Amino acid sequence: MSRDWKHGIFGCFGDCSICLLSFFCPCYVIGKNAEAVGERCCLYCCLSFIPFINFWCSVAIRSRIRAQKGIDGTCCSDVLCTLCFPFCALTQAAREVQETPTGLYMLRE
Repeated sequence: MSRDWKHGIFGCFGDCSICLLSFFCPCYVIGKNAEAVGERCCLYCCLSFIPFINFWCSVAIRSRIRAQKGIDGTCCSDVLCTLCFPFCALTQAAREVQETPTGLYMLRE
């Protein structure tokens, strides 16, 4: 089942804490997004310090989030979004994984 992102690309100011983190410390947000989709947080965080690799990390994680959450889009749209609006794209992805956690939870009766 396909759907759209819960928050638009310019909805980054809806959560100012994630927006500020994405702007001032994008390596941390990339690492946390990677962790949310089952990748190694520290690896992606460290790789995001390297120019051009940081762009690839952001696009790769955004694509994984989109695929796992069943969100409409293509790899090309992920590249364009990340290229034109890097901090907004990072914030959008972080808000998506924060609001729709994956995983299994056991309820206690």
